[in-house]
Order: sequence, then C-alpha cells, then structure tokens
Amino acid sequence: MRVLVFCDDYWHPANVVKSGLAPLADDGFEFTYIEDMANWRPDVLKEFRVAILAKSNNFSSTDTREWATEEAQSVFESFVRNGGGLLAVHSGTAGYREAHIIRSILGGVFTHHPEQCDVTVETVGRHIITDGFEPFTLKDEHYFMEIIDDDLCVFLTSKSQHGEQPAGWVHTYGKGKVCVLTPGHNVEVWLHPSFQLLLKNSLNWLAKD
Repeated sequence: MRVLVFCDDYWHPANVVKSGLAPLADDGFEFTYIEDMANWRPDVLKEFRVAILAKSNNFSSTDTREWATEEAQSVFESFVRNGGGLLAVHSGTAGYREAHIIRSILGGVFTHHPEQCDVTVETVGRHIITDGFEPFTLKDEHYFMEIIDDDLCVFLTSKSQHGEQPAGWVHTYGKGKVCVLTPGHNVEVWLHPSFQLLLKNSLNWLAKD
C-alpha cells in the first residue's frame, strides 16, 4: 500500500516518524514523505488512497509559519470527503484549533500537554483496529484533547498522573474515513509492538471500502 506522509515540524522532527514507520515496510507499506509544505503540490494527494498527518501546523522544523491556509485545508477536505483515508498521529492534531476545516475533519484537536511522563495506553470498547492490542506504558507527551464531534468512535484511552484522555478514535467524513492516534512524541512509542499494531491496523482499515 502506498501512503503519503506529512511530517516534520518545530517540535516533532521527521526522523521520529520515519523511524517509527520503517518497520511497516515489511508488511507491504510504501511511504512517500513530505517534510516541507513549501514544496507541497496539492494535487499529489490524488495519487494516494491513504495519507498520514504527523505534522503540526508548521511548514517545517525550521519554518514555523502556519501551512494550513483555507485553500490548503480545502484540499485535505476534498481528499477525505471523496473517499480518501486520513490517519492523524500525535502532532497531526496540534496547532489546528483555529484551522476549522482540519479540526472538523479530525473531530478533535490537541489543547495542551504536561511535561513528559509515564502514559498508559489502553483500549476502550472494541474495534477491528485494536485486534491483538496489549496495553503499554511508556514515557510520552500526554496529549489533552478537545473533542468537537459527538459521533466519534473512541477505541483508545491514555492515562497518566494528570488524568485520562481519549487517545484513539475513528469516524467517517463524507465518503472517506479518519483515524486519530494521539500518542507518539518519542520513537520508543512508535516502535512499541502495540503501537506498530495500531498503525498497521489503522492504515488497513482506512484503505478498505
């Protein structure tokens, strides 16, 4: 499966995402990376069935201007509404509270996080994405989220000394599908077997009609 990946911002370097996705090549995934939105051709999305947004609202790690203009957001909206699949991981939910189209597509956005701490990730309810998942605890940024869509199917929670938050959900958007996973600041989280399972299952779920 060919997947387009948007990554690299001031707080979240591309190498974490690339290292975290690299093992999935053994499962037949082929990733194309866009790190600087200044080099982005909006029509490139049409070449893919599934995209990953693992980038906050920065052009790149060295350019903190916001990339999510109304025009750019509309390209993502059209992609998903017309049948594309979008997986937002960790920083892919950050910086978009005022980006109303992206916020609507995701169904919820990052608001803040405490200093890194031990975060426990567990399932809630049942979903095909969590088949085979085992709970884990690792040091991470515990993302606190603002949920704006009451129809989300939440399948994952994150807990720390600071409280409990939704950490994974799905919903449909037009003819397309969206999945959000909020853990993932550190590469150790991406490479954990349970998170690798979530990534693989999410991409497969997004690609299916």
